[in-house]
Amino acid sequence: MKKLPILTGRRALTPVVLALLLSGCAVGPDYHRPAVNVPTHYKEAKGWREASPQDAQSKGEWWSVYHDDTLSGLLRQVSISNQNVAQYEAQYRQAKALVSESRSDLFPSATYSGSSTRSGSAATGTGQRTVSDSHSLQASASWELDLWGKLRRTLEENKASAQASEAELANITLSAQSELAQDYFQLRIMDRQIALYEESVAAYQRYLNVINNKYQAGSESRGTLAQAQTQLESARASALDLSWQRAQTEHAIAILMGKTPAEFSLPAAKEITATLPAIPQTVPSTLLERRPDIAYAERNVAAANAAVGVAIAGYYPDLTLSASGGFTSSALHNLLSLPNRVWSLGPSLSGTLLDFGATSSKVEQARAAYDADVAAYRQAVLTGFQEVENYLVELNTLQDEIVAQQRATAAAQESARVTRNQYEAGMIDYLDVATTENSSLSQQQSLLSLQSTQWVASVQLIAAVGGGWQASPR
Repeated sequence: MKKLPILTGRRALTPVVLALLLSGCAVGPDYHRPAVNVPTHYKEAKGWREASPQDAQSKGEWWSVYHDDTLSGLLRQVSISNQNVAQYEAQYRQAKALVSESRSDLFPSATYSGSSTRSGSAATGTGQRTVSDSHSLQASASWELDLWGKLRRTLEENKASAQASEAELANITLSAQSELAQDYFQLRIMDRQIALYEESVAAYQRYLNVINNKYQAGSESRGTLAQAQTQLESARASALDLSWQRAQTEHAIAILMGKTPAEFSLPAAKEITATLPAIPQTVPSTLLERRPDIAYAERNVAAANAAVGVAIAGYYPDLTLSASGGFTSSALHNLLSLPNRVWSLGPSLSGTLLDFGATSSKVEQARAAYDADVAAYRQAVLTGFQEVENYLVELNTLQDEIVAQQRATAAAQESARVTRNQYEAGMIDYLDVATTENSSLSQQQSLLSLQSTQWVASVQLIAAVGGGWQASPR
């Protein structure tokens, strides 16, 4: 019988290898997004319906609804200079690189090596020393066949982790932008509060001068003078208290932009030039689903699901095809000659015969981690609904509260005006003036505090629905 060439035998292996590759399956569960029992609408707003995740949609510059150029300029710097954002951006690039590394594991790898050594031994009884040379040049290739889907599940896990890292980057960016916008509006309200105290200090100083003159003339009591001084210094102390709070808020804005406090200052403004966005009567359904923290939690579930498959694959053996070839010789000048050729070819199979439950424990750990991530995802969705409900009811109530406070402020100012006229006409004591002036100042400051809360809540609501009032087209 004619002997078949070796090459023909190798070709005979090809159908077997292809059959193994085609029959390869990915063990472990395929991923399905966990079901979440949530309402199809919001209690505090009409127009909501159940929707599918759209966290990858571009939100644009959500802060444009405020029509404040200064605010827009500050917020644009967050994604460029904020160091927390830079940290998460680097971690996202690291996660993407890990995906590329995992994908490369699906394909054969090739390596090469070369060496040239001289070795010798000590002199023997004959007085001679032995010296030998060794030269080699080799190349090798190996390919782990993904019969059970371990490599594919690993790639799936790393892809989901990279997507989670991307969502985490979006979340930290949105959080930093939201925090800066809140600080900005609080600072602007502080400017108005400080200005109000300064106006009051100027007015109280005039009163004190008048009363001091009357006291010197003997027509006013020492108690009245002390009351006027108390009122003046109290207003000054309150203004100074707000001054350091404003400075700290300004420092916080600088840090959010990646600057030191010494590198940034925001001049005081008498009025807020921004426009408070109206609460939409109907909210598009594609808003809450864009929240990056929810996307982050859901992608972690997908990664955990793939990790279960990786752990289950540990029950099965690994099959690797390897081949190597090269030359080895004691003489460098004829290293690449045919007689010095060496080669090897063949598969290798490795697996675990006994591990006393280590593999099953890893599977159980992976499944428990998956269950934990599912719970975290569902909690993130519930928290998102809670936050939107809270900010909606807060804004709806604040609007009515501010209207009532405006009426109270107007009444207090009118009362202060009347008592001032009565005091100047000599009809009442200054104690009544001080009381009504303090009441008027307190009501005005309360109104500004409510307005500050309203501005902040509007930013919080925009962040809670994933950034921006408007939904992008599907």
